[in-house]
This record gives sequence, structure tokens and C-alpha cells, in this order.
Amino acid sequence: MGRSPALLMLVIVVLLAACGSPPPEADPTAVPAEPAAATLSGELIVFAAASLTDAFEAISNAFEAAYPGTAISFNFAGSQQLAAQINEGAPADVFASANQTQMDIVLAGGRGRDGSAQTFVRNQLVVITPGNNPAGITTLADLTQPGLHLILADSAVPVGRYSLDVLAKASALPEYSAGYSPTVLANVVSFEDNVRSVLTKVVLGEADAGIVYRTDAALEGDLIQQIAIPAELNTIASYPIAPIADTANPALADAFIAFILSAQGQEILSRYGFIPLR
Repeated sequence: MGRSPALLMLVIVVLLAACGSPPPEADPTAVPAEPAAATLSGELIVFAAASLTDAFEAISNAFEAAYPGTAISFNFAGSQQLAAQINEGAPADVFASANQTQMDIVLAGGRGRDGSAQTFVRNQLVVITPGNNPAGITTLADLTQPGLHLILADSAVPVGRYSLDVLAKASALPEYSAGYSPTVLANVVSFEDNVRSVLTKVVLGEADAGIVYRTDAALEGDLIQQIAIPAELNTIASYPIAPIADTANPALADAFIAFILSAQGQEILSRYGFIPLR
């Protein structure tokens, strides 16, 4: 039986349409998806401020679980030491500093990726004493006691700089007087090169008091006492992070930073006493 010419023409049109239709164009406004776990692998070397030690180790465990085949190794120290090492050519992929000053040094040295530094968390200071508080310190004003043994971080260390800022703010107030800061500094028996050294020496009873981040104080809460610094004198310490310009694995460096900035990363930082961005 013959076929209708109209029917044959319809069949030909349908077949041509199926074989020759161009693929749909990509939506130029679509947001790129986060890297799949299978696309990330390798080791990342992260230089991070000493105060980040415990929180970053927890973050790295969560990150490695989310991205099998990756491994994070850390170099924890004072931010000023890390900045110097990076600018001297030490292999690194990410730098997390406890202040912007040391980040700027790395950026000026050409090792940080231009325009990539961003704040990822914040912190505050607290006065600590050994558990038995031998000097009976209850307020910031008590740091002027004659014969007191005080330990601070060196002024080159972010927490040391922040501590000096607190003393200077107090000296500008009439209830403390202009002589407050010089009197307190005369009681300093040691300037340490990172905040963990200050914490350790106070815990061991090698000093009557010290000034550290509240995150560090929380780690030894059963062994020390904490004396709050009034809000008008305290400092909000902002921590910036950036990938290193010559990192061998830029995709992994970016993914690690994105994880820190994510809700999960911020929750971990908050759990360790940091002030999250959200």
C-alpha cells in the first residue's frame, strides 16, 4: 500500500530535527558549582597563627572527610615568624594571620595572591592567672601591683601588639591614669614569641598573670582563672587569610579557604571560642 506524501514529509522533518538540533547554550548567569570531592586531591601546607592550632586541626579533619584524597599539614607559630618564613621562600599554600599587619608584609613581599586576603574570624583578649591566683588579681587595675610577675607576648606578635593597645587605652582614662601602662610594663618578666608560650608559662605558675586570646584561655579553663578586660578597653582582633601566589595547588587552597568561610567552618571556629563572621 502506498504511503501518503504528507506523512513521509512529516517523518523526514522529525528525523532531521532529532539529528541536527544544536545543543542548548549554557546559561551565562549560572553560579559555578562547588568543586566535587573527586576533583580535589593532594596536600596543602597551611601557615597559621598559633592561636588557631586547635580550631584549624578540627577544621582540617572535617575538610579531609569532605574531600577524600586531600591532606592538610600545618606550620603553627607567631604570625610575624610565619610572614618572615613565607617571604624567605618557605613552601606554603595558605597563610592565616592573627592580624592584617603580617598579612600585608606577605602581600608586599609578593608571596600572597593579590586581592585575595579576607577576614575569616575574630577574637578578643583576656587576663589569665594560675589556678590559685597567687597575686589575688581581680581587675585590670591589679596589674600595677608592686612585685607582680607578668608575661606578655612580644610587641612583634599580634597578641602582644593588641595587649599594648589595651594598656594604652587604659592609660588614657582618668580611672587608670597616664602612669598605668608604664607601671604595668615594668612588671613584665618575659616577652614571648607566641601566645601559646604565654599561656603555658602562666599555667605552670611561672608568672602571676598574662594576657592571651580568650580562645587560648578556654583551652586551659580548669587550670587558670580569667579576668575580663572591659569592653571599652578590649580589642577585636581580626584574622585575615589568603592563598599563596605560587601555590602548587590553587584549586585546593581556594577550596580550603571556602570551607573555613562556610557555615560548617565558622561553626567549628565558634566552638573554639572565636567570634564568627556570621
